[in-house]
Amino acid sequence: MKKLFNLVMLMMAAVASFAQANVLPAPAQKGVMYVKNVTIHVGNGTVIENGVIVVRDGKIEKVGKDIVVPADATNVVDGQGKQVYPGLILPSSSLGLVEISSIRASNDAREIGDMNPNVRSIVAYNTDSKVINTLRSNGILAANIIPQGSFLAGSSSVVQLDAWNWQDASLKTDGGMHLYMPSLMARPSFGRRGGGGPGGPNPGAESDPVKEGLLQLENLKGFFREAKAYLAAPTHEEVNLKFESVKDLLAKKQKFYVHANTVKQMLVALDFVKEFGFDLVLVGASESWQIAPLLKQHNVSVILQQMHSLPTTTDDDVDQPYKSAAALQKAGVLFAISDDDSQTRGRNLAFNAGTAVAYGLDKEQAIAAITLNAAKLMGVADKTGSIEVGKDANFIISSGDILDMATSNVTDAFIQGRKVNLDDKQKQLNDRFEQKYELKQKKGF
Repeated sequence: MKKLFNLVMLMMAAVASFAQANVLPAPAQKGVMYVKNVTIHVGNGTVIENGVIVVRDGKIEKVGKDIVVPADATNVVDGQGKQVYPGLILPSSSLGLVEISSIRASNDAREIGDMNPNVRSIVAYNTDSKVINTLRSNGILAANIIPQGSFLAGSSSVVQLDAWNWQDASLKTDGGMHLYMPSLMARPSFGRRGGGGPGGPNPGAESDPVKEGLLQLENLKGFFREAKAYLAAPTHEEVNLKFESVKDLLAKKQKFYVHANTVKQMLVALDFVKEFGFDLVLVGASESWQIAPLLKQHNVSVILQQMHSLPTTTDDDVDQPYKSAAALQKAGVLFAISDDDSQTRGRNLAFNAGTAVAYGLDKEQAIAAITLNAAKLMGVADKTGSIEVGKDANFIISSGDILDMATSNVTDAFIQGRKVNLDDKQKQLNDRFEQKYELKQKKGF
C-alpha cells in the first residue's frame, strides 16, 4: 500500500510539474522607454494623434504629440499606425479563485454561511491561473477579485495581472465589501405537484421570500449598528473578527458593493447609504436605467455586469441591456462595464463596451467604462485607468479598434512599464495542433 501511495504521489507531482505555466512575470522596467507614432486613447475622452509616451522606471513621465525622441534612444517601441489604450480593467471577476467551475478542488470563491464579512478574496487569489494569460491577450491588465456568497460575502481586492504571488499582484487590498441582495420577489405557484415551496405538498409551510429577505436586511443593519458601537469603544474584552472586518466600511474607506438587479433591490440598497453613508456601488444593476437620476443624486456608481443577455423583465425592450450604458451616461452616473459570462471568463469585456457604442454610447466614453471609470469606482484611479503623467505605465497597443471584434488585435501590453508575455495556453494549443497536422502549410501560410 505504501509503495502504491508513493507511486500515486509521484504521478501527481509529475502531472503538476507538466501543467505549470511557462509564461513568467516580466522583470521591473528600468530607465527610459519611448512609445512613438501611435494614436493614444488617454481614457478620459481625449485622443492624441501621432502621439508619444515616455515611461521611466515603470511610471508615465510624459504624454503628448510634440515630444522629441532622442536619436540615440535604445528602448523605443515604434507603433506606426497602431492604437494605444489604457490597460483594460475587469471590475467584477472570480479570476484566480475559480479555475474550472465543475472541479471543486479548483474552486475557492466562497465560504459556507451567510455572514462572512471577514473573508478576504485576495489571500485565495492564484497568480498561476491559466485564465489570467488569456485575459492579457485581450488587453485586460487588472481585475477586481470578488468573493461569491449568498449574503454578506467578504471583501474584494484589485490586482494587476503579471505577478509572482498575490502580494505582488495587489493594487488595492480589501477595497470593497460585497453584499448579495436577497431577491425580494415572491415566486409564482406552478400547481400543487413537486417538492416544497409554492404549490408543493405542504403549502401551509411555504416561505415568504420578500418577508424573509427584508428581515435578513434588517438584521444586517442591526449588525452594522452593533459593529459601529463596538468600534467606538476604546477597549474590548474579546476581539470580534466580524465587527473588526467592517471597520473600513463604516469609516468610508471601503466601497460597499451590492449585487442587485431589480429596482426594488436597488432602492433597499439606498437605505444603507442614507443610514450609514456607505460609498455604494451597484453590481449587475440591469434595471438601473429606470432610476438613473436617483442614483446620480446619491452618488451611486454602477457596474453593468453582463450586457449580452436578455432583459430582466419581459416588458422591457429586448435590446435594453445594450442601451443601459448610454442611459446611465446621459444621467451622469459613474458606471463601468464588465463581463461575467462563465464561458468567456471576462475576455469579451471590450466587445461588451463595443456593443454599448452601437446602441448610443460615445466611443471614448465606452473606453472609459472599461478603464478610467472602473479605476475610479474601485479607488485605484491614482495608479491606473488612464495614460496620464504620474500613473503606472499600464497600457496596450492594438493594430485595430480594441472595441471591434473583427479588428481588435493586441500586439503589446505593458504593466508598470514591463512588457508582458502575451502567450497563453490557448495559443500554445493552437500552435501545437497546427504543427501536428501541418495546417499552416496546407493553408499556404
